[in-house]
Amino acid sequence: MEAIDTAGILAQFEIKGTVNEVKPLGNGLINDTYLVITEGDDAPDYVLQRINNAIFQDVDLLQHNIEVVTAHIRHKLEDSNTDDIDRKVLQFVKARDSKTHYRDEADRYWRVMVFIPDSITREGVTPESAYDCGKAFGNFQKMLVDVPEQLGEPIPDFHNMELRMSQLREAVQNDAAGRLDEVRDIVEELKRDADEMCQAERLHREGRLPKRICHCDTKVNNMLFDQDGQVLCVIDLDTVMPSFIFSDYGDFLRTGANFTAEDDPDMSKVGFNEAIFKSFTKGYLESAREFLTPIEVEHLPYAVALFPFMQCVRFLADYINGDTYYKIKYPTHNLDRARNQLALYRDVRRHDAMMTAFIKGLL
Repeated sequence: MEAIDTAGILAQFEIKGTVNEVKPLGNGLINDTYLVITEGDDAPDYVLQRINNAIFQDVDLLQHNIEVVTAHIRHKLEDSNTDDIDRKVLQFVKARDSKTHYRDEADRYWRVMVFIPDSITREGVTPESAYDCGKAFGNFQKMLVDVPEQLGEPIPDFHNMELRMSQLREAVQNDAAGRLDEVRDIVEELKRDADEMCQAERLHREGRLPKRICHCDTKVNNMLFDQDGQVLCVIDLDTVMPSFIFSDYGDFLRTGANFTAEDDPDMSKVGFNEAIFKSFTKGYLESAREFLTPIEVEHLPYAVALFPFMQCVRFLADYINGDTYYKIKYPTHNLDRARNQLALYRDVRRHDAMMTAFIKGLL
């Protein structure tokens, strides 16, 4: 592992106190993260993070998005006289050039945040915690409805289903790894439902479905909780960008409401957790219903199906291409992921009527 001059990097930021210790924090797959422990009067601890600019290639745009979003949320919290604001929104430290990121001599990008004390992350979702998660992500969207400027896309077309199907068709046509014959059944099933699953892009082009500022990576471990289990704030804002509200609602349920992990090869364990769906949806609509349009609400069941479908397409395309994008632990890892997500998609579709009736009942 390469040596990192954390002292030299931290010296580029306007931090308070004296750095006492720097140690790895968390197990994120994208960015390298460190906890910076300081000493000195009123000196907070910090989080030092390397931004993965292989994935996020426009770091200026990414950080500008985050600055706009966190400033807007802070203003909303101040206007509503919320207490303990510094624990309820991320706070970034400026570098010596007044930016919120720094590029070192090796072309690595770094940023520093104030560490939020007495906070924890969670990995699992229960019906009880799903309600709080739904309410928090709905409130996150609600606070950003009136962001005063247009944000960019750190990963262009990240949740564009039409693009993902185009990538799958290209993979099928090229069959780079000679794997197409063993997955033709999955390809045909995905092609059969592709037109229905691509309806969000069509509705947007028709002017019927708006794009809003969304988180676009709504996993339970992308929020902080206090010691009593109450949500403090949403974190990991790299993917914040204009998208359909389906991105936040549907993607949370893709991981949170599957009875097992997305790469579990035992398809008998895969299934749609109805209790978590109901709890998350109840919390989400309590926060978000006041700004959602009728067409957004009407298509929430579609959003639940969309994301396992999309992830199946992405895993399958990568498998056909020879595993060039996702990290794998064994040769058929991406294939197992694709079959898992397809099984979840099928089970979600079996719940279409239930989801529609439940949402209608909430309204």
